[in-house]
Amino acid sequence: WSHSLDKRGAMIALIDYGAGNLRSVYKAFIAAGGDVRVTDSSKTILSAQKIVLPGVGAFQQGMQGLDQRGLLPILKKIADIQTPLLGICLGMQLMFNASTEQGHTSGLSFINGNVARFSSDHLSIPHTGWNQIEILKPSPLFTGVENQSFVYFNHSFFCDPIEKNQTLSQTEYGIYFASAVQNGNLYGLQFHPEKSQKIGIKILKNFVERC
Repeated sequence: WSHSLDKRGAMIALIDYGAGNLRSVYKAFIAAGGDVRVTDSSKTILSAQKIVLPGVGAFQQGMQGLDQRGLLPILKKIADIQTPLLGICLGMQLMFNASTEQGHTSGLSFINGNVARFSSDHLSIPHTGWNQIEILKPSPLFTGVENQSFVYFNHSFFCDPIEKNQTLSQTEYGIYFASAVQNGNLYGLQFHPEKSQKIGIKILKNFVERC
C-alpha cells in the first residue's frame, strides 16, 4: 500500500491500528495527490512528513489498538515534534482527554475536552448522512471550502473541546458540536472526508499541500 504522486516527496503515514476504513481513506488521499503509506511501524510513522489517524468504531478498542502496537508514545512524540497530524472520525475523538463510551476511557489528550454520546428523544442516533459545517475560523484545512458546505457524518459520539478557539467548524444535530478542530499542528475531522465527495477531497488536498 504505497503510492507516489506528490512530487515534493512529503510521505504521509496512514496509521493501521485495527480500526477500519483504511482502504477508503487511502484511496481518498491518493485522489487528493498524497504519497501515502499504510503502516503500523513506529519507524515509518516517525519518519513521515504527515500523519493520518483514521478510524471507525469504539473509543476503547481504538486506544487498545494503538497501545497493543506500541504507538501511544510514538503519537505523543509526533505531537511534541509538531509533525502535522489529522484525526478522522474516531481518530479525532481519540485526540481528546477521554470518552464516556463503554465507561470512562482516557484518550491521547492532544486537545482538552471530552467525548460524549448524543442524547435525544427525537433525533436518530447515530447521526448519519449529510450535514453542514459552519466554519468558525480560518485554517489551512478549509482553504477554498465554502461555509455551510455539506459533508458526510456517521457517529454516535461527539467531541466537546474545552478551549472553544480550537473549534474550526461546528455542526448542528440537536446541539452544536465540534465538526473540525485544530490545536497547532494537530487537526481533527468528525465527518468522513473520504465519503464527502469533492469537498472531502478538497479538504484532504489542503492537508497534503498546506498543513
